[in-house]
Amino acid sequence: MNYRHHYHAGNYADVFKHVLLLQLLRGMQRKDKGFLYLDTHAGRGGYDLSTTTILLDGRARAPEFAEGIGRLWPDPLPADGFADYLTAVRAFNTRQTAGGTELHYYPGSPWIAQALLRMQDRAALCELREDDAEALSQDFANQPNVSVHPMDGYTALRAMLPPPERRALVLIDPPFESASEFADILDGLRGALRRFPSGVYAIWYPLTERAQSGCFQQELQALAPPPTLVAELQIAGDSSAVRMKGCGLIILNPPWQIETGIRAVLPMLADRLKLDQEAATFVNWLVPER
Repeated sequence: MNYRHHYHAGNYADVFKHVLLLQLLRGMQRKDKGFLYLDTHAGRGGYDLSTTTILLDGRARAPEFAEGIGRLWPDPLPADGFADYLTAVRAFNTRQTAGGTELHYYPGSPWIAQALLRMQDRAALCELREDDAEALSQDFANQPNVSVHPMDGYTALRAMLPPPERRALVLIDPPFESASEFADILDGLRGALRRFPSGVYAIWYPLTERAQSGCFQQELQALAPPPTLVAELQIAGDSSAVRMKGCGLIILNPPWQIETGIRAVLPMLADRLKLDQEAATFVNWLVPER
C-alpha cells in the first residue's frame, strides 16, 4: 500500500480514526490523573486541502477529502458522536485561515488530540520522516505539553513506555508502505505489553485483503493480550473496484464504556460515508473483558 497522506488527508479513514480517537481521549479523561498520549506515526500536524490535484506515483489524483470530511462539514447540528470531531476540525481550519467557514485545512491526529489535552495531560509525537518531523516541531513549538521526537515509532514504544504518569493512550497508525507492517506492529506490541501491560493501545489498519487483517488478529491473540476490542468500518462491498474498502481500529485495554460509544457512532459514519449499499460496520471483542 503506497500511502501519501496529503492525498488521503480528511478521507473516510481519517474521519473514522479521528472520531474514535476523540472518544478514546474522552474515555481517558474520565479520571482526573493525567496521561501520556503517544502518537507513534504522527505525520504532519495538518494538511492544506486547497490543492485540487496531487501527484501520486507520477499520476494526477484528486484528493479524497470530499468523500470524507467533506460529507460531514456542512452539518450545522452534528450528532453527539461527531460533535467533538467537527469542533476540532473547524477550530483548526479557523486557526489556519484566520476565520471563514470554508473547508481548506484538515488537522492530523496530533492536532485532533491536542484539542482535548488538559493541563495534566502530555503528548509525545513521533515521526521518522525528517521534513514531517520538522513541520511538527514548528507547529507545536509553543505548546508546553507537547513534545516532538524525530524517531521511529516502534522504537518509541521501547523508549517511552512506561511513562511517568503510569497512564497512556498509544496510537499506532503506520502508513502501511512496508509489507512487514503488521509484523512490525506485533513485534512492537509484544515488547510494549511486557513493559507496560496496562496501557491503552489503539492500532489503525486498512481493509484491503481480509486475509491480512484476519491473520493479524489471530497473531495478536497469540500474544495473550489484555481485553481487546475490534471496530471496523466498510464503505463498499466486496464487488467494488475501490481497493481500500474499509479500515479498522483495534483497541487494547479500551477505556470503560468505550464500546457503547463506538457502537452508537459507527452506523452513523457508515450512513454518511458509504459508497454503496453494502457498507457495513463491525464491533466485537477479540479478547473479552474479564
